[in-house]
Amino acid sequence: MGGCVSTSNHSTCSSRSNGERVSPECLGISMFSRKRIRKTFSDPVTTLQHLTSIPNRIFKNGKSRTSCIFTQQGRKGINQDAMVVWEDFMAEDVTFCGVFDGHGPHGHLVARKVRDALPLKLVSFLQSFDSKHNGSTANCCSGNQKLDVVDPDKDGGMEDKVDYLWREAFLKSYKAMDKELRSHPNLDCFCSGSTAITLVKQGSNLFMGYIGDSRAIMASKDSNDSMVAVQLTVDLKPDLPKEAERIKRCKGRVFALQDEPEVQRVWLPFDDAPGLAMARAFGDFCLKEYGVISVPEFSHRILTDRDKFIVLASDGVWDVLSNEEVVEIVSSAPTRASAARILVDSAAREWKTKYPTSKMDDCAVVCLFLDGKMDSESDNEDQCFSSATLQSNHSGNAVESDDGQNSEPSLQRNFTVRSAEENDTYKRIVAEVEANQEAMSTEEQNWLGLEGVTRVNSLVQLPRFSEERPRP
Repeated sequence: MGGCVSTSNHSTCSSRSNGERVSPECLGISMFSRKRIRKTFSDPVTTLQHLTSIPNRIFKNGKSRTSCIFTQQGRKGINQDAMVVWEDFMAEDVTFCGVFDGHGPHGHLVARKVRDALPLKLVSFLQSFDSKHNGSTANCCSGNQKLDVVDPDKDGGMEDKVDYLWREAFLKSYKAMDKELRSHPNLDCFCSGSTAITLVKQGSNLFMGYIGDSRAIMASKDSNDSMVAVQLTVDLKPDLPKEAERIKRCKGRVFALQDEPEVQRVWLPFDDAPGLAMARAFGDFCLKEYGVISVPEFSHRILTDRDKFIVLASDGVWDVLSNEEVVEIVSSAPTRASAARILVDSAAREWKTKYPTSKMDDCAVVCLFLDGKMDSESDNEDQCFSSATLQSNHSGNAVESDDGQNSEPSLQRNFTVRSAEENDTYKRIVAEVEANQEAMSTEEQNWLGLEGVTRVNSLVQLPRFSEERPRP
């Protein structure tokens, strides 16, 4: 099912005992590939301050060599969704993807903090595991170039070791992330938090860790060569029996409000607050003693040639679109570079149709194409993104404004010469985007007056832990 090869020698692995930097090749990261290790992320002193200068990492609306990402603010206020695609993560053939959906008063800050810090913790724990388990991956650091394929009957234990390393790395990095949020001096996470859905793709291996109700699906060809949707994650909500049972054992309460009977929420034992619509999350420390946890679910999957692309998205997309609809929308996008934006636009239209009196949720999407390619014309399709006006640094990464928010959406035009068919498609996309933006601006006063219904992942109210002071 895989190969066990390495370009390193014994001296590289044995240097662990001398306190030197551990090569990712000794961590299982190169167990299935002979790709040369890049130096972009091998330095353990990489910090949050250096992230914007790291190449091949995108976290704003746009595209990379193998993916496109897009987010749009809903009607609940500030955009609390965050996303990231980091190519050449640890090694050339490794890609990290993540979508993070914040909630609560400071949810946008929590989501961005997790987006930036969690990947660093993941690689840090992978390195520490290799240092602590001397010789645990010695077979993969032996420099034996003949082991291109591991015989599952003879060497099945090697894949078990890889699975164990990644599972432990995800579990411990999530735990460390939540611990850092609890002790953060400038970030109040008591009634704020974030979901997280993260994946690492290395060759044909897909490692995933996730909490909350964001979701990942994969488009794959079936035996009839038809595109089908494969759900990769489970929405970790309080309506799952296992999740509800854990919460109730911890004295938390789970029930739905009368005006939204389909949405189960988590409540404190002594107050009808905060009404969290997910069973696992970063932050939300007011509920951590009552059953809400940050322990991720983990999965390891071997990709095949029939697997075409993966979509990660916040629940603002899944609330209105099915897995099959998402696969159809992405598959039929005129360009791969525009797939994420078109998916978000489709979700926005569905919100207006299905929930006309509700507040549309923020939407964030990552589309990762598993063949490692983008369409040839995508280099000239930047205009397809009705993204926020962004500044770019020297590495091509977008820079957030001082308050961490995008400016107002504006259509980026590029008068590239196109064929008649391409021009018609482009005009249609532009018309849809401008119509959506015009509708958003004209409806703003109506939204302010109506206020809508807060749905799904919002905190219904903040908990009250002290009596109000009597008025004089």
